[in-house]
Amino acid sequence: MQRTVSADLGATTIAGTEVVLSVAVAAPGAYASVDEELTVLVDGEPGDVRTRQDRDGSRLHLLTTPRASTVDVHYRATVTGQAAPAPRDDVDLVRYVRPSRYCESDRILPTAYTLMPELRGTDLVQGMRDWVEAELSYVSGSSRFTDGAVDTLLARRGVCRDYAHLLIALLRARDVPARLASVYAPGLSPMDFHAVVEAWVDGAWHLLDATGLAPRASMLRIATGRDATDTAFLSTVGGSLQLTRLVVTATVDALPVEQVRERLCLR
Repeated sequence: MQRTVSADLGATTIAGTEVVLSVAVAAPGAYASVDEELTVLVDGEPGDVRTRQDRDGSRLHLLTTPRASTVDVHYRATVTGQAAPAPRDDVDLVRYVRPSRYCESDRILPTAYTLMPELRGTDLVQGMRDWVEAELSYVSGSSRFTDGAVDTLLARRGVCRDYAHLLIALLRARDVPARLASVYAPGLSPMDFHAVVEAWVDGAWHLLDATGLAPRASMLRIATGRDATDTAFLSTVGGSLQLTRLVVTATVDALPVEQVRERLCLR
């Protein structure tokens, strides 16, 4: 399998803004080959970018703008092959069953136990995924960046991150470790960064996408975390930033046909 992805974004900042980017393919050494390039320009000149990688292989690129600036980011990668399934980590199995900022599993617990109380394991995970897909309407721009799983449950609409947050919260409430992954998703329409869920069941992290908007088999991991707090493609520490342009592309040599009940790992 060969996947080609890119992200092109522009922004303006005030002085003293630290920009944090999460657009690069995670753990590039996990694949047969990764040909990639990241260019960050500040007022047309190469920026001083620092790279950090976390324990899950997610890579952050950090840049500080000492003055009010225009920032242009261009990333592209061609990835050949698939990574091995994510390994077991006992700490993760604790971390990802706890409530988090956008996945308030403690507040949603009564609802989670009302739904499918007789189901366990894979059947429960698939059932929760199907319920979220059936109950929510995908409406671009319908949610706020502060909305969590409870807001989404009440509103019954949202975008990919809202679907993911609600599914994660429902699974954690039923003691299933679940986490969010940001991905490049060939076949997604309209094209953008995409948010999906990984649930730990039967000894593996299984990939779930309650939106059903793209085939899971060709998705490519960018970042992994508790929720959108850990996986945002762009954030700041201090200062201020205004996004002015965002274009994402993702293609694969042969687009697979999605089989909703097929058990897949994010690779």
